[in-house]
Amino acid sequence: MNKIPSWIDVTVDWLDTKFVIPNTKIRFGLDPIFSLFPVLGDFVTYFIGVLMIYTIRRKGASGELMLRMMINSSVDAFLGMIPLVGTFFDVGYRSNLKNLKLMKAYYEEGKYQSDGKYLLILVISLFILTTIGIFYLFFLLIEKLINYGQSL
Repeated sequence: MNKIPSWIDVTVDWLDTKFVIPNTKIRFGLDPIFSLFPVLGDFVTYFIGVLMIYTIRRKGASGELMLRMMINSSVDAFLGMIPLVGTFFDVGYRSNLKNLKLMKAYYEEGKYQSDGKYLLILVISLFILTTIGIFYLFFLLIEKLINYGQSL
């Protein structure tokens, strides 16, 4: 019995793979098109992704699966917000297709069955380290600018 509702397959196709660039094998959907509308377009596709995740959660999916899917959708949404670059990123990343593959692996192969707490700890740790690194680089840049200004 397939626990993945058919509307999710259809939605993923429309968002990530419905169209093909002529004379190439490059497929894309509405996600990169929506990202041409700054912030709002990415918010709409993020909301649709979260709705899919919520639907699967109601069907008993594990914490690990939920976390992996939220990471994919969040990366897509936040990097997709970068003007123009985000549109090209959306064409290649295809978070909804990644999430559909995760769902199928979960239901058909029994993968990602844990509660996801160790993955969550890893993600939070990486977020904290990245944030610290960004602040460190920001303060180094400010210090260099101050020193440069004083030497003029």
